Amino acid sequence: MSEEPRLTQMHRQGQSIWLDNLSRSLLESGQLQRLRERGVTGITSNPTIFQKAISGSSVYDEAIRRLAAAGRRPDQIVWDLMIEDVAAAADVLRPVHEATEGEDGFVSIEVSPEVAHSPARTLSMVRELRERCARPNVMVKIPATREGLVAIREAIAEGADINVTLIFAVPRYEQVVEAFQSGLEELQRRGGDLGRVRSVASFFVSRVDTKVDGLIDQRLERASPAEQARLRELRGRIGIANSKLAYERFKALHATPRWRALAAAGAHPQRCLWASTSVKDPRYPDTMYVDDLIGPGTIDTMPEPTLEAFIDHGEVRRTLDHHLPEARRQLRELGELGIDLDRVTSELEEEGVGAFTRSYEELERAVAAAAAGVGGANPA
Repeated sequence: MSEEPRLTQMHRQGQSIWLDNLSRSLLESGQLQRLRERGVTGITSNPTIFQKAISGSSVYDEAIRRLAAAGRRPDQIVWDLMIEDVAAAADVLRPVHEATEGEDGFVSIEVSPEVAHSPARTLSMVRELRERCARPNVMVKIPATREGLVAIREAIAEGADINVTLIFAVPRYEQVVEAFQSGLEELQRRGGDLGRVRSVASFFVSRVDTKVDGLIDQRLERASPAEQARLRELRGRIGIANSKLAYERFKALHATPRWRALAAAGAHPQRCLWASTSVKDPRYPDTMYVDDLIGPGTIDTMPEPTLEAFIDHGEVRRTLDHHLPEARRQLRELGELGIDLDRVTSELEEEGVGAFTRSYEELERAVAAAAAGVGGANPA
């Protein structure tokens, strides 16, 4: 008797598996359809993923020529292409969305990083993307900046499905849940249907370790032998420990009288989504950020290499809410050894928005270059 596939085992643990990648070749090759059949139930994307997909392939050339010939500017073409891909992916995943009664089968598209620091512009773009994608299983991604929190609350109050992205810190995650729940309360006051709203909170994992490990390496040069041993023990551990404590807060914040009242009115929990789950340091096991974050009511989104590695040799067992005292000890020791996690996560949020901004700018330049020779194209 063959072993049950790992993705099926993950679903039995209550965790959904999403793909952290979207491209036209994934759609046209039928690969997304095949991944859905294997157990992938959603897709996340961001400006960096689209930049790599569009700039690194000729598959978009015909569409760029078509849109440029129709008089579309490069900045408009960028969004035309992304929306076409998101809508097509949503159609592939629509059966999952219907089979799970709206709980799964989502495709995410992110607001432009240019609007990340303006609640009004972010909200306006959420409305535009929902209208243009015109699919019930499209989530709009909003970064969890201070300004983004304002837009998140209002978008939820309008009944939008929102993927809150670029969460690195547990205190910021608590603010995200506050925005989500207060948005639901406002939607209820407006007479809206709470049962129609789905939201996820995307907590980033490996980027935390990449930055913390760099700081650990710097401190090793001037640390005492005893401190060096403690520092080395923390390498590659903080991202998972940080995520475990976020999940602990998820359970607590979805067990309050306030949440129970919302749930009684039909509200669905805002699931934690583990993002940035590919291993950046080759010294670590390639499925580390998947194996150690398995738990019910959550989502893990992975790039294809990590997904295939997990399908091949990942370990499926409930790990997310295990060893919490050790996770707290690791975070406490990090501070005792002079590394400020609050500062690290604040810098990561700023760097995340900046990286997406650069990717969007590079994407627009690539599209402009591809469209330059087409008659009727308008410059950026």
